[in-house]
Amino acid sequence: MFAWICENPIGVDALQWKEVPTPEPGPGQVRLAVRAASLNFPDILIVQNKYQFKPPLPFVPGSEFAGVVDAVGPGVTQFKPGDAVAALSGTGGFGTHAIVPADKLLPLPAGFKFEHAAAFAFTYGTSHHALMDRAALQPGETVLVLGAAGGVGTAALQIAKAAGARVIAAASTDEKCALCRSLGADAVINYSSENIRDALKALTDGKGPDVVYDPVGGDIAEPVFRSIAWRGRYLVVGFAAGGIPALPFNLALLKGAAIVGVFWGDFVKREPINNAASLAQLSAWYAEGKIKPVIDQLLPMSELHAAYARMSGRQVLGKVVLVNA
Repeated sequence: MFAWICENPIGVDALQWKEVPTPEPGPGQVRLAVRAASLNFPDILIVQNKYQFKPPLPFVPGSEFAGVVDAVGPGVTQFKPGDAVAALSGTGGFGTHAIVPADKLLPLPAGFKFEHAAAFAFTYGTSHHALMDRAALQPGETVLVLGAAGGVGTAALQIAKAAGARVIAAASTDEKCALCRSLGADAVINYSSENIRDALKALTDGKGPDVVYDPVGGDIAEPVFRSIAWRGRYLVVGFAAGGIPALPFNLALLKGAAIVGVFWGDFVKREPINNAASLAQLSAWYAEGKIKPVIDQLLPMSELHAAYARMSGRQVLGKVVLVNA
């Protein structure tokens, strides 16, 4: 097998595409022939030694992938060779094969494309947990999605629409705003060229958004929080802009607003029954055509460096997916 090996987590350039022995699955494990793997923001952090989870060296990055069961280890009864599955194991996806604990696999319904499955659970799981669980989003409410053209942003936009909300999509270029309109956004804001506070005031008749979905952080957070509606919920999803904002607490007091943390990874571990229900609703929406991963590019698995460069440059519209022939 071949895989991208991280022997020294000092950045993307240190990753090497190597031929390594194909491992055998141990007890409770499955060997997966990887068909597709998507790139997520934590996949950049983990090879820079900046992510909260630090795997032992060497490791193969790639947290979200899909493929076909190739072999099963002792004690595995829920899967068999030939089954189509998605995997969320934290590492292992950027290769031709991967060893995955059986409890980290999700069976794929018939008709679920591998490239969609590889770009689904992480972004849609995060966004569903954020909007439906943490924010308790109600039909008719207004949701502002920041970074709306990215992976979690496009997922949040589609989920909010499926839940009956009005969506204002905010992005950094006209091209990204056009993508958001094509996905059903009711209004868009280019925050590189527009004053976001003025735009939100005009688009909400001065009321402000009920829910803010923020995977961006940085300088935009405070002006947006100052615009939030009474009893608004500000979802802290991530910090793609690099800076972690420091919001004055008096703003939360004056708005009767909540700053709500979103940590999907721990939600999966701590509340598996609730997570399973969330994924079941997402799968049903996918089957109904209400949600569909936005694929920016399909690249060969060997072109991981190009995928990282595109994500680091904040050029990605949706998700970059790497595939094995």
